[in-house]
Amino acid sequence: MKETVDIKENTLLGIGAELLEILLKDRTTGGNILWATEHYETLGLLYRRERQILPSLITGANGEVIKPRTKKTKQEQQARIRGKAEVFTPSWVCNCQNNLVDDAWLGYKGAFNTEGNKSWTATAEPVRFPEGKTWQNYVEENRLEITCGEAPYLVSRYDAVTGKEIPLKERIGLLDRKLRVVGENAADKEEWIRWAKKAFQSVYGYEWQGDDLLLARENLLYTFIDYYEEKFGEAPAKSLLLEIAEIISWNIWQMDGLKCVVPNSCKSDTSVQPSMFEKRPKGKICEGCAKGLLFAHNGIYCRIMNWKTGKTERFVDLLRGKKV
Repeated sequence: MKETVDIKENTLLGIGAELLEILLKDRTTGGNILWATEHYETLGLLYRRERQILPSLITGANGEVIKPRTKKTKQEQQARIRGKAEVFTPSWVCNCQNNLVDDAWLGYKGAFNTEGNKSWTATAEPVRFPEGKTWQNYVEENRLEITCGEAPYLVSRYDAVTGKEIPLKERIGLLDRKLRVVGENAADKEEWIRWAKKAFQSVYGYEWQGDDLLLARENLLYTFIDYYEEKFGEAPAKSLLLEIAEIISWNIWQMDGLKCVVPNSCKSDTSVQPSMFEKRPKGKICEGCAKGLLFAHNGIYCRIMNWKTGKTERFVDLLRGKKV
């Protein structure tokens, strides 16, 4: 099931239509994720930013519509930088920052790799865990990549800037590290699968633009496939992929990161005509947008899954009492 940097939606469709359907699902609204970008509108009305991404729009003859950043033209890349400040981080920078997180958690440096000049060398020895912490604690520790794009901090199948593929043993994403730890410690296949699922349940990320979000979800799914095939020498069952895809569809979600709502879901009703004594239309204004109040938006607040309780929570509620 080897796939290149540019994962083909037709390939996913070939594995099973329900797999692609899950990866396109918006768990908050119950519909599909939105395009949320104008860069596909020349393809027709169904590609407008407010429309949902449907499987038929990106498969079959349309199978080359969604491409990772490195496969887009320079003009497309520049337009997205101007429009949404879309900037991708090279893998060596992601590695340096991820190392800072692990150095602090583990209490020593070089657990996963040794940094070089815009490069790194993977540590051959298994990761050591300090007294009072276990490999299971590490796998279950929650991690979040904000405005995740194609999720280079979580998984590193390729360098998001150069497009160069990264060998499995050299990968540096936060989820890559968890899966490495699972591989070094799980006693058998059953335990590996159980803790690999926990690893996926522990990493989160949100993104505005629908195409980047789908790419991030695909990258996480194929990261699972890569590690599974490396460990067991066979492709994972379709039923297992569907389970992993469901976790991904909850944990990697579409959101306006400044408002914690579904992009462009805040509404201001200005349909009532102003009278001669009013300076502006009388209607319902989004107080959150008008006053910059995080908890007062009338848009659709995004929900994520708390896998420990099995219940969903509004992401915004996790920020109560914190500086935002």
